[in-house]
Amino acid sequence: MLTALALAFSQTAAAAPIPPIDEAREQVIANDAALFYAAFEGCDTSKLEPLLTEDFRMLHDLGGIAAPDRASFIGMLSEQCDAREPGGKSEGYKNRRLVVPGSRTVTPLGKWGVLERGMHTFQELRQRPAGYYGEDDPGGPSWVQVGGARYIHVWQWMPEEGKFRLQESISIDHGAAPPYPPEGS
Repeated sequence: MLTALALAFSQTAAAAPIPPIDEAREQVIANDAALFYAAFEGCDTSKLEPLLTEDFRMLHDLGGIAAPDRASFIGMLSEQCDAREPGGKSEGYKNRRLVVPGSRTVTPLGKWGVLERGMHTFQELRQRPAGYYGEDDPGGPSWVQVGGARYIHVWQWMPEEGKFRLQESISIDHGAAPPYPPEGS
């Protein structure tokens, strides 16, 4: 009897059903934040593999297939992170990605996964000259918005793991940062 219960429990745990959309949305938002923090600000590529399917690929409007698989994506980001280290060609470079508030939608894809769509902006940490904000401003580092784009992410539900992994990233409509404040305001 105990063996039958243990077997039933292990089969249930091994094939977790896709969560309701509100819970799925929360998981995807958390995964998205972890992914982009690891890839940009954190520069910790060891955290990327658990977030991506083995057959992950990235499509980019400026370069076509930016990464044909998970290994090449992680390798590309590792090279970029290594270049930021002391002595690297991009020593000290820092950037980040922010989701535009209110732009994200998460839509079910049956029992297979979810589709995440939204807009994001990109920022770089730059040295602000003294006096930029007035004569008492000593200057210092400031985040500067340098561009933005739309994204579409396909998150696959992994029933054996009970979590979502990113299967495909499509990044489109890249452009320069709009002027701020907007003209005419």
